[in-house]
Amino acid sequence: MLEPIDKYIIERVKEKRIEKGLSQSQLAFELEVSNGVIGKIESGKYDKKYSVRQLNKLAKILDCSPRDFWPKSPL
Repeated sequence: MLEPIDKYIIERVKEKRIEKGLSQSQLAFELEVSNGVIGKIESGKYDKKYSVRQLNKLAKILDCSPRDFWPKSPL
């Protein structure tokens, strides 16, 4: 089961992806994961989340800081 922090980070990544105009498939290609991985993570129906390594790579892809994915205060 995903923790609130996981859900928060997933939602922030999704928001950034949409802001950049990237589809789930495009992001999966850039992140070097299979097409379904992003959909599974974003759906919240699976116990899937981004690793720290992936968050760092996502920040590069989405042209932001890894800190942009984290809340300002603990959840």
